[in-house]
Amino acid sequence: MNILQCGRFSLQLNRPLVMGIVNVTPDSFSDGGHFQQVGAALAHAEKLLADGADILDIGGESTRPGAAFVSEVEEIHRVIPVITALQALNVPLSVDTRKAAVMHAALDSGVDLVNDISALEEEGALELLAKSNAAVCLMHKQGEPQNMQSTPSYTDVLAEVTHYLRQRRDAALAAGIAHQRLLLDPGFGFGKNLEHNVALFRGLPMLLQSLATPLLIGVSRKSMLGQITGQAVHERMPASIAAALMAAQAGSAVIRVHDVRETVDALKVWRALQ
Repeated sequence: MNILQCGRFSLQLNRPLVMGIVNVTPDSFSDGGHFQQVGAALAHAEKLLADGADILDIGGESTRPGAAFVSEVEEIHRVIPVITALQALNVPLSVDTRKAAVMHAALDSGVDLVNDISALEEEGALELLAKSNAAVCLMHKQGEPQNMQSTPSYTDVLAEVTHYLRQRRDAALAAGIAHQRLLLDPGFGFGKNLEHNVALFRGLPMLLQSLATPLLIGVSRKSMLGQITGQAVHERMPASIAAALMAAQAGSAVIRVHDVRETVDALKVWRALQ
């Protein structure tokens, strides 16, 4: 059976796992500022778990298009108290960061997974994770959050994303990170327009077959769904669930969402009826 070795936990991948989002940022595109205080973040995390989340993903820097850069010190100040408080829940904890210093602090605080939009490209990140037992998610992006949606361009988006993720996966393996600790994320909305996102989504089965590594998919409430439906961020829950089900159908291992209870219920019905 497929297993994700995730820090303190061995997670079975016989069904899609649901990753619930805990943003401790003032400017996240969806729920920025709501969960900044440790108490509020803890209460939100407990609700996500009650709703059926398998993993909690804690982020202290918004990476939405146009987001401002956050210093290492500020990001650590935001996420470490929350990670420390959540340890008592005894569930897999993920830190959403691209900075090696934040990864180091989070690993010292007991985090089980590092979810990195920069695919461990920062100096020292690969070596740091190789010395840990945490799982790692390596994501593709084109450009940086400040500019990534200005003029995204590809000759063949599926081929280029596959090539990059294969390179980063192989770099992680070469550094000593076991394959059972790896997830790959094609990075929907990270330097990709709607046409790119649609092609990439349709290509998920090919991506999975080519890379033979579990996929993490995050499209919850994203602008691609708004472009398709015409709905504002907080009206995109039905679209997010439809995309989550299609990601599950394509074989994705982990689905990162805001609307945990609704997604968990939809996946239960999908599994029962498929």
